[in-house]
Amino acid sequence: MQLAHNAVVLVADGRKMLFLRNEGDGEYPNLIVEHAREQDNPKDGDQKTDAAGGSSSTQGGGQFAPSRGSMAETDFHQLEEDRFAADAADLLKRRALANEFEQLIVIAPPRTLGELRKHYHKEVSSRLAGELDKDLTGHPVPDIEKAIQAA
Repeated sequence: MQLAHNAVVLVADGRKMLFLRNEGDGEYPNLIVEHAREQDNPKDGDQKTDAAGGSSSTQGGGQFAPSRGSMAETDFHQLEEDRFAADAADLLKRRALANEFEQLIVIAPPRTLGELRKHYHKEVSSRLAGELDKDLTGHPVPDIEKAIQAA
């Protein structure tokens, strides 16, 4: 994947994001960290206080027996990861509307990438040069450069 000079690379997962700018060129990228953010997101069990609730229904008169359903359990950890991805997409939108970049590459795990796509603004989509569905948030910058070159 070609990475133009001055292009922006977003490397994100559900709790970390890195904005990098290419100070090099397409052949020899030199990514410099512009902005980094990490959000604390405890595991789901640490965020819950109770088990999922239940519901019952007796509507329908005598012809239907009362039914008991259970409410699906909410995964608070995943909700926070999705919210973080939406926030990252909003930051991309604000930066695109401020003309802070011409070309964008997004690197994220598949689930985060899917959530980001739901929230892309048309200005972000028009500047998107590529996406990589990999989790590289914990990797050093040279590994990120190599992954982009290999894609």
